[in-house]
Parts: sequence; structure tokens; C-alpha cells
Amino acid sequence: MKPATILAPESAPLSVGILLMEETNALSLAAVVDPMRVANRRTGRSHYAWRYYSVHGGPVRLTAGIEVPTEPLGDRIDCDLLILVASFRIAEQSTPAFLARLRRLAPQVRAMAAVDGAAWFLARAGLLNGTRATVHWEDLEAFTADFPAIDVRRDRYVISGDRITTGGAAPSLDFMLDLIRARQGAELALSVAGTLLYDPVHTATAPQRTMSAARIARADPALGRAVALMEAAVEDPPPVAEIARRIGLSARRMEMLFRARLGTSPGRFFLDLRLEEARRMVTDSRLPLQEIALRTGFSGQAAFARAFRARFGSTATALRAGRGQ
Repeated sequence: MKPATILAPESAPLSVGILLMEETNALSLAAVVDPMRVANRRTGRSHYAWRYYSVHGGPVRLTAGIEVPTEPLGDRIDCDLLILVASFRIAEQSTPAFLARLRRLAPQVRAMAAVDGAAWFLARAGLLNGTRATVHWEDLEAFTADFPAIDVRRDRYVISGDRITTGGAAPSLDFMLDLIRARQGAELALSVAGTLLYDPVHTATAPQRTMSAARIARADPALGRAVALMEAAVEDPPPVAEIARRIGLSARRMEMLFRARLGTSPGRFFLDLRLEEARRMVTDSRLPLQEIALRTGFSGQAAFARAFRARFGSTATALRAGRGQ
């Protein structure tokens, strides 16, 4: 896999093709386009030029109800970087003809990027085989199971040769700022981030999280450390008293901290965290329920079933049947 040559200082404008799929998240699209727009505006130069494409051309309706005019995607494309942006209805849109077209376009561009759920298209087209890649955290389990030839990471975004994958809107913004930093320098990247009132505190390899641990940590560092420990120990949950000891608090002090900041006890919070992960596995993977119970720290399926029903008002079996798993 050749390196992504777009990530190097270059005075020539970078031409970007943005391939919009149906029912795309508007925030994911904005995270790609707005950093380029701001970079051009802050410098008064056209460092970035972009055009919108879709499979058939015409207006593409985003999940927010906004329609974006697009050009039809052909078998030839004239751009340096092709970015696929997708969120929903991935399986329905993964037609053999579309995947074949992606394979024909890949050698024509210097790099291909996939935002949010778009990594599924590149993977199904065989364009991520032998690379490192990521996808939105909700899909990581199923994506890993479906594509054993891909080194799937939980990272916010991954650059693997000339293939780039991101886990969603905010990681895409992080990547675009890194692209600007690589091409035009750190000063412009910081200026763009400042204009967007965005604080780029995450590196590419920071793990995707189900909640904003950074925001919690800013409110209270000790609470942030406790939540991070809980997220890392879903499969083998330590006692709450042990978590308190690791972050240098008494169990009583941690109890008070959780109730004051989050309105719940640390034990309840930890259980809910594990059950939310269990629900994600139930709906997004084909793992047996017994294995899901073990992966979320339950000693047996009976205890898991009781806790799951109490939390969600439905059994895991019924929830999976409703999703057609």
C-alpha cells in the first residue's frame, strides 16, 4: 500500500471529491468540508477545492433534511483525494455495480478516505484488505467479524498507506486538521480549529469512547479517571472500592462525587455502562448471548438476563429478534 502523499507540504491546491451516500449524517459532512472552507478563508487562497458526487447524481438528502446537489459518479474521476461519507442504509447501497466502480476509481486518486460508516463500502470492495482501519464504534464488533483481512482498530481515525478511515464526525474533523497541519503547517491548523471553536485534544490513536470521557475529566479529573477505568474493565469489572483506591479516593468520597456530578451511584453507573455495551453487541453482532454476558462482566447468563430486562424492559433475545439478527 503506497503512502498517502497528500499528507506532506504542498503549495498546489488539493482537489477533493466528496462522494455522498443516501441518509448521511450532516455533521459528518460538515466535519469534512468546513475545515477546508475555513483554511481557504483564513489565508485568502484556494488550498482546497471540492466537488460533490453521488452514485446517480442529483440532490442527496441528508438525515437532517438538507439536500445537497451532486454530480453523478462515473468510471473516471479527476481529484487527488476521494472521501466517501456515509451513515445509514449501508447494506442496501452496497450494490455490486457500486463496489466495482470504487475498485476502478481507487487507482485514479492519490488517497481514498471513508467517514463514519463509509468504511463498509471500501471493505466490501476489497479496498481495505491488508490495511489498518476503523469504523464507528457501534460497528466495530461486526466489522471485525466480517473482514478478517483488515486490522481493525478502535482508534478515532486511521491512516494506512493511501487509505484513511474515521470513526465519525469529530474524528473526521481531527483528521482534516491534521491534513491541514501536514500540508500548510501547524499555525493554520490551529487557526482553523480556533475559528471553529474546536479544541483538538485527541490523537488519531485515541480510542473511540461511548461517552465524552474528556468532558467528564475537565469537569472533575478524578471522575474522568474513574470512568476511564470502568470503560477499560467492562469484561472483568473490579469492585467499586478497588476503582476508588486506584484513583486515590475513599469509596465514600467517590460515591459522593458520582452522585453530585452524574446523579447516580458508581455501582449503578458501571452496571449501566456494561449493559449499554451488551445491548450494542446484541443488536450489532451475531455473538451468542452467553458470550455477550461474559464479555460484559456477568458470571452467568441468568444474571445477565435479569439485569438486561430490568434495564431495557425487554429480553436480549426479543431485542435481537426485533432487529432481525
